[in-house]
Formats: sequence, C-alpha cells, structure tokens
Amino acid sequence: MNDAGHYAANDVIAEVERFDAIVLGAGISGLVSASVLQKQGYQRILIVDTYGHVGGNHIDWSHGGYTFDIGSLIFQDDSPLLAHFPELLPLYVPIEPTWARLNPQGMITAYPISVRDDIFSAGATEVVRIFSSVIFARLFQRKMRNAKEFARFWIGSRLLHRSGLESYMKRFYGAAVESIDIDLARKRMLWISEHASLKNQIARAFRRSHKGPKNRQMARPKEGFQFLYRAAVERLERRGAQFHLAADMQTIRKVHDQLHLQLQDRVVASHRVISTIPIHMAEKLCGLDSGRKLETITLISLYFSFSGNRGFSQPIIYNFSHQGAWKRLTMYSDFYGRVDDRDYFTVEVIGNQIGCSIERAESDFRDHVYANGLFEGDLKLEGSDMLGEAYPIYSKGAAGHAAQAMQQLLAFGLESLGRQGGFNYQPTARASTVEAEAALQRPIP
Repeated sequence: MNDAGHYAANDVIAEVERFDAIVLGAGISGLVSASVLQKQGYQRILIVDTYGHVGGNHIDWSHGGYTFDIGSLIFQDDSPLLAHFPELLPLYVPIEPTWARLNPQGMITAYPISVRDDIFSAGATEVVRIFSSVIFARLFQRKMRNAKEFARFWIGSRLLHRSGLESYMKRFYGAAVESIDIDLARKRMLWISEHASLKNQIARAFRRSHKGPKNRQMARPKEGFQFLYRAAVERLERRGAQFHLAADMQTIRKVHDQLHLQLQDRVVASHRVISTIPIHMAEKLCGLDSGRKLETITLISLYFSFSGNRGFSQPIIYNFSHQGAWKRLTMYSDFYGRVDDRDYFTVEVIGNQIGCSIERAESDFRDHVYANGLFEGDLKLEGSDMLGEAYPIYSKGAAGHAAQAMQQLLAFGLESLGRQGGFNYQPTARASTVEAEAALQRPIP
C-alpha cells in the first residue's frame, strides 16, 4: 500500500492474508454465521470485531462480587443456538422468571397488560369509556399506518393511554409512537392483536391444553457472558476459525473478485464477507453512501445494589408509567443469590431522552421509584455503562432505507444481516440464530 492509502498493483497479492470467509461482528449473529459457514464447508474463517470481547452487546461488568449485564440474559434450553454450540447448555443457570410492569397508576401489575388492574379497577364509568374506545377504533379507525394506529385499532386509545403501553413504546423505540414503522409494529407487538382478537380468544378457550414438555428458561452463568461465550469460541477455533478482536477496521476494497479488509496492522481478504455490524459502519468501510444515516438508541445501564423493601417480588419490571426515562430493571440476585445480604440489579435507561447523561439517568430513576414507593432502603449505585448504537430506532421509512442500503452493500459484495446488519428487530438469541441461518441459506444473487 502506498502513502496515499491505495494498493500498489504489484504488492497486493503478496501482503494479503486469504480466508475462505470473513465475518464482521462477533455477536450472536456473527457467531452463528461462522458456525453455519463451517457447516457449509468453509474452513478458514476470520471473525473480526471492534469490541475486545465476543457476544456483541451481551456485555457484563463485575464488581465486589456482583456481575451486571447489558442486554438480555434469558435463553431457552430448546434454542436453535444450542444446535451450533451445545457446550453452552450445561453453563446456563435454570430459572423461573416472572415479568411485571409499573403502570401509570403506580401499581406493580401483570406484564404486558392486566384486565383487572388496567380495566376493571378503573370503575364503571372508565370501563364503559375503554370499551367504547375499542368499538370506535374497530369501526372508524381502521387505518394502520404506524405503531400507534396499530395498537389503537386493537385496544382503543383509552386503554392505550391508561395501560401505559403508549409511553413504553415511545421509551422502547426511542421515537414518537406515530413515527414508528408499521411493519415493525406488527412484528414487535403481535401479542396485542393475538390477545385483543375475539376469534383468537374463542379458539384459545376451546383449545386443548398442551401436555408436552415445555422449554426451560435459562440465564447466563453467574460468571458472566464472557465465561459463557468462551465455549462457542473454542468450538469455532477447533474447526479452523480465527478471531481478531479489538480490531481497527479501516476500509474494504474490491480487488479483482475478492474483498480486502484493511485493518491497522494487516490486510485480510475473501470471496465472501458477512457483515453483522451496523449498516452505516459497513457503508463507511466500503466507501458507500446511501444518503441517510439510520438513527440508533444509546442505552445507559445503571448497576445498583440494594438492601431494604424493594416493593415487588418479580425479577423483571418494565416501566409503563408516563414518567421516568428507565425502561426495564432486572434483579440478578433473584437468579444468582444475594451478595453480602444485598440485592443487585441493572436498570436500562434510554439515553437519548435524558441527554445521554449517567448522572441524570440515576437521578431520574431514584426520583421516579421513590415517588412510586419502590426501593425503600439503601440504594447504592455500584457502576454504570453507556452503549452507543444499542439497537436501531425504527422510525417510519427507516426500514425501506435500510433495505436500499443493504442492496448497495450486496452489490458491492457484502452480505449484511442480523439486528444491526439487517436492521431487523431480534429480541432473543433464538431469533438471531433463526434469521442468520435463513439469510445464509438463501442463494447469493
């Protein structure tokens, strides 16, 4: 390569390390992609990530006997992820999680909605208004162009507000509910139509109970995600894969029939490159510009320990109230045991709503839970983290732009998939695995 950063015609071949395939990103989608490629006969695979760890946004932080997380920690023992990495199963911790939510009336109640607390406890007049709102929506508000209209059609505007679902949607998606893409709303909020449909309720009432074995809920090991994913790394490496972590990815260039990835201290190349990194990062590497940057969520994680009366028994609480920037809290001590007689948990806060300030996030959380009678006792912040590009903001039109950008990347030679690379909502490791498998089974145009 010359001083201007371009390859010289005669020295490219000699300097390049060649691989059967290169995978950008070592999260779930990247690890599964590498495993699928190995099953397809690719032997020498390089997995590259700017993070210094595998697992992507599954990140843990340990301090004083506590291990906290960024990202979901729940898996299932029948997950297709285990078909690729069976070594993970004995490392998981079996759990029996329950989910609840803080509603706008200050009650800890059923997630995602409670007929008793959200409807019938409102009093006769409000019950009439709620059901009238549903009937009105079904008759006169049938257009569903965004997430708000989708939810309003199924449960009515009155219950949408009273239950706190609209506030939670805004918190989760990082955008006004009216601007959230309808296709994602249908995918993410399918439960609304399933539970609000009279036809489905009748079918559920007459359906025979399922007597077969149920899947078990599992949590990552107490030691953290890196302890867990080490087993996946070792399996891939035994089959010929290599990892380059904490990588400085600079450019990707087409050279003849291959793509050359310039790292800080080496150049690697392959006929096949799979990208699971954010689309705009892949575009930048390839020197492409689709004309619009996809917005993303910045996620703040607050790591607390606590001694006292927390005010609820469930290990996972979602914030459906109209106040507070926090989105969800997870009580790890319910799964792994207390440390020094203290509970410990992580609170997820959408940073975009509070200026990406950890101090404001902590203050906002404390004020909100105290106002609702929660965490009466010694609440101590043990640490925190801020994660940029935690997941895309699914605003209206973003999915179409992402599809266009992915098509440009594919024309360049880069296959982009996953939550980040495919701009595809994937709430679980199961979903990431299934979609990576499907994407890599499709023929390359």
